[in-house]
Amino acid sequence: MMGSMSNSDWNSFARTNASQRWRKPSAAMGRAMTEAIVADAQIVPHLRVLDVPSGTGEPAISIATALNGTGMVTATDISAEPLAIGEQRARERNLSNIRFLVADVHALPFPDNSFERVTSRLGVMFFSDLPRALSEIHRVVTRDGRVTLLAWGPMLQPYFDVTIGTVLRHLPDAVVPASAATMFKFAAPGTLSKSLQDAGFQNIDERQSEVSWNWPGTPEDFWAYFQEVTVPFKPLFKSIPDAVRDDINAAIMNELRGRYDGTQVQFNAQIVLASAAK
Repeated sequence: MMGSMSNSDWNSFARTNASQRWRKPSAAMGRAMTEAIVADAQIVPHLRVLDVPSGTGEPAISIATALNGTGMVTATDISAEPLAIGEQRARERNLSNIRFLVADVHALPFPDNSFERVTSRLGVMFFSDLPRALSEIHRVVTRDGRVTLLAWGPMLQPYFDVTIGTVLRHLPDAVVPASAATMFKFAAPGTLSKSLQDAGFQNIDERQSEVSWNWPGTPEDFWAYFQEVTVPFKPLFKSIPDAVRDDINAAIMNELRGRYDGTQVQFNAQIVLASAAK
């Protein structure tokens, strides 16, 4: 489901362990992004909502919270392990209107017209067969339903430039892995809208915006987190020669410390947000 990477890359113990280790600061960093997609999805009481892929539970948990005990949110992912973390988070919040289910967006195990809302936060870029996945989403949305998708904007933004950009500046012959380049496939305005239109959606509203994306901790912890959880860039990290690894780490830490205010490393995320009706 996730670009050119195999399911094993995304189902790995390392990914799940990293997600658990960093889940609180990661959730804090992504809060504004989560709020943006929840607001755009126009959540009202009693809705049936599908979130795909949910990973460790967002925005599914925030949507279930906004429904205030009504409706039902179905949080899905191809991997059971991150969903187990999401289920634990939901229990901690005493949420009774959310369920967690292993499912592939390319073959959703739901009848036609099952959900009034479908959401995807930072997932649509990795659908390996985008037309098929969007067709499945179109199938399960009700006639008066709404899909809301959030994707990364361009790679040329501070969060990636400080990290990946620094690596590439030190290694002129290095290339961005294909699985990582796909993260930015909707950066060009209108690209995501065209995909939704081709899948049969209408009344499409796409916009690019900037949201807060601050790491609530030290630069050292942030760089450790980034290397652990940013799966698509792992081949690039592994390709760094030992002879220059220390220099690259020092250059990245210098950039990060320049963004550290003593409590958080400050970034803004440039995102693409698109909503459409069936």
